[in-house]
Amino acid sequence: MNDSLKAALKKAKRKQVLKIILISIIVLLVLLPILYKTGNYFAAQSSSRLHEQLFLHNAISEPNIQIDSQVTSNSTMFGGNIVTNRSKNINGYVVPWSTLTSSYDWIRTSIDHNERIPGFYWSDTEFYEYDKQTKNKVATFYHPSINEYFYVQSELEEVSQLENHVAEVAVSFDEPLTLKEIQEKIPDNLNIVWLYMTSPIADESSGPSGVPIYGFDPSDSPQESYEYFMDELEKYNLRVDDKTLGEFLDNNKQKHVDKVKILGVMLTGQTQNFKTLEDQDFIRGSSIGATAEMVPYIKPDK
Repeated sequence: MNDSLKAALKKAKRKQVLKIILISIIVLLVLLPILYKTGNYFAAQSSSRLHEQLFLHNAISEPNIQIDSQVTSNSTMFGGNIVTNRSKNINGYVVPWSTLTSSYDWIRTSIDHNERIPGFYWSDTEFYEYDKQTKNKVATFYHPSINEYFYVQSELEEVSQLENHVAEVAVSFDEPLTLKEIQEKIPDNLNIVWLYMTSPIADESSGPSGVPIYGFDPSDSPQESYEYFMDELEKYNLRVDDKTLGEFLDNNKQKHVDKVKILGVMLTGQTQNFKTLEDQDFIRGSSIGATAEMVPYIKPDK
């Protein structure tokens, strides 16, 4: 092969390589915006879905927990985080509650269950649940159909002895009551901030099984709040297909809130106002949750 032919082949090869590089750059420049737009679309869809899941769970299964803000963080075209800042309203005193940092990508969403599920303190003399970040005690409910619990708290006497404080207390009934019956039994100087409606029945004899509890805040309008709760619970159950929730929805979907049986209530108020509930026979268990010391510059709701 003569030198001129070799030179021609090298030149043609260089042109071919340059052509391939040029085409690759053009394709890349065209594909990058498409990939970026597509990635952002799928990330936004997952982010929106995760936002809805977090708000939905708060609406049906977080006793006296309010979402103060919920914002997207570390967002990229591939995914990101959603940070949920939460608190509790204890008779007009706002106390911090654990912050959730949930994540999403194009396909999956992951709620921050680690912070949402309480921690447990267990010793020879004491047992209670607590919020992992704030270390505040978590109020515990007890299902009236479960005969044996590892430990049933009865803390109304203790809370009424706590001076100059406001507190929340989970009161579980010995048998289910209607809203009217509850309103007749609970003194007016306490706030009914959450109704415990249902939860799975599990073996609690050797320790907490960690089953979720479901209910809602009736304070604005009990009937409207109940209808909203049932709609949200139905949406939630379409995803989880839980037998307990399915039976509860079937039995109560068409009922007025006044006809529905309630398993317990979360109450808030000044600690001395809980004294009238001590030794009441309709109460199976009472568990103190978050508390706050009263100060002169914040007036309690009641």
